[in-house]
Amino acid sequence: MPFDRYHIIESTLREGEQFSTATFTTAQKLEIAGLLDAFGVEMIEMTSPCASPQSEADIRAVVGAGLRARILTHIRCHKDDARRALDTGVHGLDIVIGTSAPLMQHSHGKSIREIIDLAAEVIAFVREQAPDIILRFSTEDTFRSRESDLLRVYLAVADLGLVDRLGVADTVGVALPQQVYAMVSQLVRLTGLDVEFHGHNDSGCAIANACAALDAGATHVDTTVLGIGERNGITPLGGLIARLYTLDRSYVAKYNLTLLPRIDRLVADLCRIDIPFSNYITGPSAFIHKAGIHAKAVLADPATYEILQPADFGLTREVAIGHRLTGWNAIRERSRALGLSLDDATLKAITQDVKRRADVHPLNLDEIDGLLRAAAS
Repeated sequence: MPFDRYHIIESTLREGEQFSTATFTTAQKLEIAGLLDAFGVEMIEMTSPCASPQSEADIRAVVGAGLRARILTHIRCHKDDARRALDTGVHGLDIVIGTSAPLMQHSHGKSIREIIDLAAEVIAFVREQAPDIILRFSTEDTFRSRESDLLRVYLAVADLGLVDRLGVADTVGVALPQQVYAMVSQLVRLTGLDVEFHGHNDSGCAIANACAALDAGATHVDTTVLGIGERNGITPLGGLIARLYTLDRSYVAKYNLTLLPRIDRLVADLCRIDIPFSNYITGPSAFIHKAGIHAKAVLADPATYEILQPADFGLTREVAIGHRLTGWNAIRERSRALGLSLDDATLKAITQDVKRRADVHPLNLDEIDGLLRAAAS
């Protein structure tokens, strides 16, 4: 399991630009790229320079920023696309072509034999022009493609001896973790090449599929901040970090985790969206405890109900107490925070008063503090 030797290809500036409300200026792209670089992602993928003149200018700006992360761009399997991308000075090219029946019919109209021939031509051209560039070849819509077609394409490309890694793309979010595991492990075994996983979240499996890919031997996973992207987006950066953290904190020790809240907030603001309440790590309620039995245990030992430690991400936990589910241990903890000395009987009586009042409307902290101070006076 390469959970301790994987790389993140952060695609907010490529896949993320395909999100419905994402339109980043050059300055905003530089700010996002700078934060992702400080966070520690190994690679940053950007929109193809063929998309628009500004897209090309943006790549040149980010390449020129001198970041530690390698800058990649995502292109179609066309020599003209490759030529234009190479001219921007990127460190790597991600070449893609569809292999599913719907894409072969409605996207490019090529047969598997023609795909293989075109891939060989474009890959050889890139290597002639830039021998040291990072080069990936990926099928699009991998999991709606026939396995025999996929293996013909992947093995032919691998036999060229010219690419650094192969890409597996769950383009419409249809794959199950066991399907991802089977495909990735097969490619690792048959080709010996690095494998990258790109997973959409249409049916809610993006994080699970990314972990299945890593478990099977994949070396690279594509993410975006908050998971933004086409339709419901792809594997979220924070979600992948949360999942790997729970397996072993050492798996994410190479990243500056305290920057994650700032990165999520920036992208949310730029896209004019709220961070979802259920968002991994940075959601507004991610570290709020409410039920009385939960609060009691968390106050004694946070690990009882927290698999993620908020302090590792520069965050703090909160125990909500102004509601009908509150317990007296939480009220006692608030009393201690205020420096008050109240006996257990008094605290339990105040707790019952809070519950009665909260049956009418929740209490804010000032109201609870008022009850505690009045009892102490």
